[in-house]
Amino acid sequence: MAADQTPAARLRWLSAEIARHDALYHGEDAPEISDADYDALVRELRAIEAEHPKLTAEDSPSRRVGSAPARGLPKVQHARAMLSLDNAFADEDVGEFVARARRWLKLAEDEPVALTAEPKIDGLSLSLRYEERRLVLTATRGDGTTGEDVTANALTIGDIPQVLPAEAPALFEVRGEVYMAKADFLALNERLLSEAGDGVARQFANPRNAAAGSLRQKDAGVTASRPLRFLAHGWGEVAGLPGDTQSAVMAAIERWGIPVSDLLQRCDTVAEAIAHYRRIQVERAALPFDIDGVVYKVDRLDWQERLGFAARAPRWGLAHKFPAERAETVVDAIDIQVGRTGKLTPVARLQPVGVGGVTVTNATLHNADEIARLGVRVGDRVAIQRAGDVIPQVLEVLSREEARRPFVFPTHCPECGSEAVREPEEVDWRCSGGLVCPAQVVERLRHFASRHALDIEGLGAKQVEDFHRDGLIATPADIFRLDRDRLTARKKSGGVWADNLLRGIDARRAPPLDRFLFALGIRHVGEVTARDLARRWTSWAAFHAAVMAAVARREALLGEAGEGDDRLLAKAAAELAAMLETPGVGPEVALALIDFFAEPHNQQAVAELLREVSPANVVHEVRASRVTGKTVVFTGTLETLSRDEAKAQAEALGAKVAASVSAKTDLVVAGPGAGSKLKKAADLGIEVTDEAGWAAIVAAAG
Repeated sequence: MAADQTPAARLRWLSAEIARHDALYHGEDAPEISDADYDALVRELRAIEAEHPKLTAEDSPSRRVGSAPARGLPKVQHARAMLSLDNAFADEDVGEFVARARRWLKLAEDEPVALTAEPKIDGLSLSLRYEERRLVLTATRGDGTTGEDVTANALTIGDIPQVLPAEAPALFEVRGEVYMAKADFLALNERLLSEAGDGVARQFANPRNAAAGSLRQKDAGVTASRPLRFLAHGWGEVAGLPGDTQSAVMAAIERWGIPVSDLLQRCDTVAEAIAHYRRIQVERAALPFDIDGVVYKVDRLDWQERLGFAARAPRWGLAHKFPAERAETVVDAIDIQVGRTGKLTPVARLQPVGVGGVTVTNATLHNADEIARLGVRVGDRVAIQRAGDVIPQVLEVLSREEARRPFVFPTHCPECGSEAVREPEEVDWRCSGGLVCPAQVVERLRHFASRHALDIEGLGAKQVEDFHRDGLIATPADIFRLDRDRLTARKKSGGVWADNLLRGIDARRAPPLDRFLFALGIRHVGEVTARDLARRWTSWAAFHAAVMAAVARREALLGEAGEGDDRLLAKAAAELAAMLETPGVGPEVALALIDFFAEPHNQQAVAELLREVSPANVVHEVRASRVTGKTVVFTGTLETLSRDEAKAQAEALGAKVAASVSAKTDLVVAGPGAGSKLKKAADLGIEVTDEAGWAAIVAAAG
């Protein structure tokens, strides 16, 4: 934790970062960091929460599993939550796991605690629900409570029987992993390359991504063409169990025709379990599938029942992770990749080297600070690892004594030439040309047209992507230049569709100032901040004049400081924020606004946009009420109005709407299904009302 960063601020950053990586891994099958780096973030978060328990949020990642289910597939509620496992990285952690179980169960020190040990397959978690011994539902884990219904796709997997034998209970939910064997994965990528011909082939990065992407197809025919497999590792809701130990039930599941790992073994002692871990580790490269560790489970089911569950993991299970595999190679070049949000990420281009059965040619260097820490230069011999068997990364430089020129991180975006900026206390450099940068353009255009921004009816994310691909739009202004002829040329019999879209676009030529500011996609300027700015300045002309004055002041400060003096800029940020005179807009937001409007490319893009639209002035009138100046939390299901409408009502009454209940909350409005927030309000003695009570407050306002 940075010396000048409070525990609360660090927790907020960790929570947001972990949530982002959860969504990338579980929801999009596109992880950016290794398992080891992810686990380090979680461990740091838990350490801060343990030291400062009052800072633990209700939605803390320490209490969550996975990520929200992806869009596009039907959702299904799990009868029993599909939880993840706590991780161990050292042999001592396994001994402590068993010792904790003994203490919880009040067992004697010499009481044997048998474990099962089996490979932890790097696949996609799946539940198979059998009713009357017929497969009726398969679902992904999702967020642990709600997953995706992939039944039609799972029926194409040969390892999954559609009917269980008569000895199986009438209701039994098998849980396991869908995966793709290494050989099948390589063959699939070769086939995709062959089918592409001279076109661009969509190849998968690793077997897990291939398995997850194949199972989540909307067309079951595509899934059927992919070589997916399944291995069971446990169960969920059942009508009865065919044994009183983990090993006995798994043996029964295997008898029913459902594959179970050949390496699942019952171990009577910790030493025996760790020895089996070592054997699996030695055999790892020769296994037909990717694994990243070994899973231990207390074998006796009555003890599992007594041990129960913690917030997001069972107390009777543990994942013992493998250390990442390493290799040595040479850095041929260092390139800068620009992400969809403008982040500049350095990537080492490597001489090809095999790591864990995969040929690696690229490795992430994370950021400029990491390059400086490593001292890596083009031509260096380096050690790399496939951390978590996903993203290769550079560990250390092995040729430090050899004279080479240091790598100079760019000051401008390699995609669009806009200035690269780094906020105080941040490690990442970002392109400031958000509206014009080719790497960011699709994401920015989607945001511009989205529901909470300009809300252009008929222009969804897919349409934006298609229009950009076909050369119809490159900047927000281009949306308002679309014409009927160009639209109908793309789609037969598209006259009605084109007319409807153009009407939707024309309806947004005078957007409210707050929506317009939010639609620009300026870093740190969310809906609330955009609303605060619009209410303070009321018109685009007044807002723009204030920001450009702050831009001029920053240029003067840069002249005094010299290029790259972040310390003076950090101190000056407070002065720049004061110039904007807007409650809720601090130094961080002020610098983001100034970076955006100081960039000539953005100035030009905004000027073009303003030739097409005229932001409407915002007049904010607060109605006096008994919640004016207070904090309100809405929870549960609101039946007569949407959550957005309720929030707008509260803000019109001068109240602040918060997402979670705390000691600063003044009122909780609870609808049906209100859960932990309602309980916390009761514990803190906070006033609670229902939807009818809230309607009365609104009606009584002046």
